[in-house]
Amino acid sequence: MRFSRTDSAAYLTAQLAKAFSRALHKKASALGFSPGQFPILLELWNEDGITQRQLLDRLDIEQATLANTLARMQRDSLITRKQHPKDKRAQIIELTAQGRSLEEQAIAAAKEADEVAFSGFRRFERELLIEYVQRALKNTSAM
Repeated sequence: MRFSRTDSAAYLTAQLAKAFSRALHKKASALGFSPGQFPILLELWNEDGITQRQLLDRLDIEQATLANTLARMQRDSLITRKQHPKDKRAQIIELTAQGRSLEEQAIAAAKEADEVAFSGFRRFERELLIEYVQRALKNTSAM
C-alpha cells in the first residue's frame, strides 16, 4: 500500500503550518520578530513574567530550541531574563516595552494569514476544522 501525501491529513496539516509560517514571516520580519518567536510572544502577552520552565511546559518545543530562541529574543530586545527570587536555578522571562508593543500588529498579521488561508470557508467549516485538528492533536499527544 502506497502512502499518498495528498491523502494524508497529517502531511497536509504540516504543509498548511509551513504556509502559515511563510505568510507570517513576511509581516514578522518587518515588525522585528520571527515566526518561531510568535508562540513565545503569545504566551508572554497572555501572562508576562513566567519562568522558562513554564514556557517549556506550555509550548511543544525542545529545551535547547527554547533556550536559543529566548537568547535571540533577548539579543533583539524583545525580552529580559532575570533570576527567580526564590529559585536560583529558574529564570523569569519578561517582555520589554518593545516586545509588548508588537502585540497588536503581530496578532493582526497572524489573523490576516488565517483569513487568507481560510478565505471561502464558511464559519461552521472553520469551526469544524479547528475541532478536528484539536481532536487529532489530543489523539497524538499520547504517542
